[in-house]
Amino acid sequence: MVSIKNLLFTLFSILGLLICSAQDCQLVETDKFVHERTIIPGTTMGQKLESLLFWSQDEKESRFPAMQYIFPSIQVSKSSQPFPLKQGGSISPQWKDRTTLTSYMDSNRIKGIIVLQDGNIKLEKYADGIDEKTLWTSFSMAKSVSSMLLGVALKEGDIKNMDDRLERYIPEFLGHDYGKVTVRQLLTMTSGIAWNEDYEDPNSDVAQMYQQPCVNREDHILTYMKPLKFVYEPGTHWNYSTGETDLVGILIQKATGKSLSEYLSEKIWQPFGMEHCAYWLADECSNLNIGGSGLSASLRDYSRLGLLMLNRDVQDEKNIFSKEWLDDATSLLYPVNDQGDGYGYLWWRFKDGNYAAVGIFGQMIYVNPDKNLVIAQIAAWPHAGSKELGHGRQAFINAVLNALD
Repeated sequence: MVSIKNLLFTLFSILGLLICSAQDCQLVETDKFVHERTIIPGTTMGQKLESLLFWSQDEKESRFPAMQYIFPSIQVSKSSQPFPLKQGGSISPQWKDRTTLTSYMDSNRIKGIIVLQDGNIKLEKYADGIDEKTLWTSFSMAKSVSSMLLGVALKEGDIKNMDDRLERYIPEFLGHDYGKVTVRQLLTMTSGIAWNEDYEDPNSDVAQMYQQPCVNREDHILTYMKPLKFVYEPGTHWNYSTGETDLVGILIQKATGKSLSEYLSEKIWQPFGMEHCAYWLADECSNLNIGGSGLSASLRDYSRLGLLMLNRDVQDEKNIFSKEWLDDATSLLYPVNDQGDGYGYLWWRFKDGNYAAVGIFGQMIYVNPDKNLVIAQIAAWPHAGSKELGHGRQAFINAVLNALD
């Protein structure tokens, strides 16, 4: 069955990257975006994509909302019946110092924030030139979306068991250490295989994973990760790895025979009322979507993803996730610091029971079940991440909670 699905996906890939229907958005090629592709450092598209870790502030702010024009992407079709987000009263975040919403956004290069409580908009604000229709790249928030899609594939039986080895679905891994890693270990970043995620080191794995030329239409990340070796017993050591979340995407695509974009549109984007088309970057070698990053969507639709997670336990005909996934997706499966925070199935879990999808340069979908609250943020932080920037984001969350109290 899997081999038939792989064949279908190969045929899909040959047909082209952009899937369109009558209701969908259309990307318009312009000289501006051709110029952007030309001036971005690198010979291959993979090298150009890796360079984003070192873009200037102006480059980040102009390119983060235009990734779908600059790099190969597959469209995620929008819903014909958007889920309404109604105004439900307004709040003003309350910091304990002199910080204001304007100063927070300006100093941290925040481009948009939205606060939903009980499904209603309590706060929505954008920087100049950005609005509710702007698409913004997600970075690692896409990891959490890939996890959601794996939860769907488990329920539908395309992925049979969380303890299956990857070689069952990704034949390229036969005879390699990654072939022995289980779906569960991949989803929790506990493969035990060495990986360096230092965003400021040009020689780190995360900075090198797309750098090499294509090999026989094989995905960049497969070519890069096949020779990597165990350094820990699988399942015993947590180590953050974007490469492994790219493998989650490959696993889903090979198991279902559909691109992540098509699967996301079919299972989530259309049935749950996403308002705008989204786009998901695709590997230039294989045309497979990049599971660990690369999803571009509107701020409102990111917040709708938060609402879906907030209500994911509702047992009705719209419940799309497997029970096994639901039980642990946002649980504290692996502690990541001394403060009691941890990691579930590609979702960050905080000691207070709240959880989030988080991306470098300031992206966030924060979910607080007790307060029926979702906060989403898009940004172009001055750095990929730092303690100071992270503390500022947490202070913003606290300021929202203060206003609600």
